[in-house]
Amino acid sequence: MKKTGDDILKKVGLYVGRFQPFHLGHLFAVKYALKRVDELIIVIGSSQKSHEPRHPFTTGERITMIVRSLEEEKIPRSSYLIVPVPDTEVHPTWVSLVEFMCPKFNIVFSNDPLTIRLMEESGYKVIQVPLKNREFLSGTEIRRRILKDLDWQSYVPAAVRDFIMEIDGCERIKVISKNND
Repeated sequence: MKKTGDDILKKVGLYVGRFQPFHLGHLFAVKYALKRVDELIIVIGSSQKSHEPRHPFTTGERITMIVRSLEEEKIPRSSYLIVPVPDTEVHPTWVSLVEFMCPKFNIVFSNDPLTIRLMEESGYKVIQVPLKNREFLSGTEIRRRILKDLDWQSYVPAAVRDFIMEIDGCERIKVISKNND
């Protein structure tokens, strides 16, 4: 990674997630990262996927969830950028794709073991974000709760709850999960 004078002065972080859906754990991670960097690039991973049990929401829907949640928290748009990045078939090429699709960054925030390994092997400093209520704050658990008609609304920002209701996202999750049994 080439360094310019601007790179040294400015701390630019990268935070990757699938955000299926964007939940309070993601919101905590974004706030945590923004306290440590000047700008944050939020990468929507698996951006090519939607309408699947593990990936029910489109890239545009995930962007909307993130933007509305951060607006609700009064986080200025100037402090973050959202970049969709699709999966690659070969894991080591994924970092090159992220570098190609994103502005320059010098710090990565992640708890995902594969992301940590790939980014560290590519020379990036990785900071692990403390996990909050991990047993409830995971996309897998929230989607499971939606399927079982359990409380899921408590684990997402109000903006995400409202948006999922607006797009009838609960019904979508139930229908696509039924079709994939």
